[in-house]
Amino acid sequence: MKEQWCIPEVSTEFVAAMEDVLELYAEPYDAKRPKVNFDESSKQLIKESRQPLPVRPGQPPRYDYEYERGGTRNLFLFTEPQAGFRHVNVTEQRTMIDFAHQMKWLVDVAYPEAEVIRLVMDNLNRAQGRFFV
Repeated sequence: MKEQWCIPEVSTEFVAAMEDVLELYAEPYDAKRPKVNFDESSKQLIKESRQPLPVRPGQPPRYDYEYERGGTRNLFLFTEPQAGFRHVNVTEQRTMIDFAHQMKWLVDVAYPEAEVIRLVMDNLNRAQGRFFV
């Protein structure tokens, strides 16, 4: 067995952007200028194709490895760690329209009193920046 590491090749632009994010995270909490993290993930839905074996004393439940695919769903996740806030929304798809609905919810429902929402995202092909209320 050999140990392996990912040795990244990072540009000065990447380092500067990471420094900006770290500076943002270091700022004190301000309810009028929340720092919100946003991420999304697609998850496969599965269901059992066979009934699990009956549970016996001292034995954990036993499920067969075989399953039936039940489609996929998308998870949109917002977190604001300094405020202890977390919100997950499950959708059937992940389109730019779905993304726009999430941003509208963030501004209109989650933070209607915010002066500015500082949004941290990791997906470069999505709209980036700040959303002003």
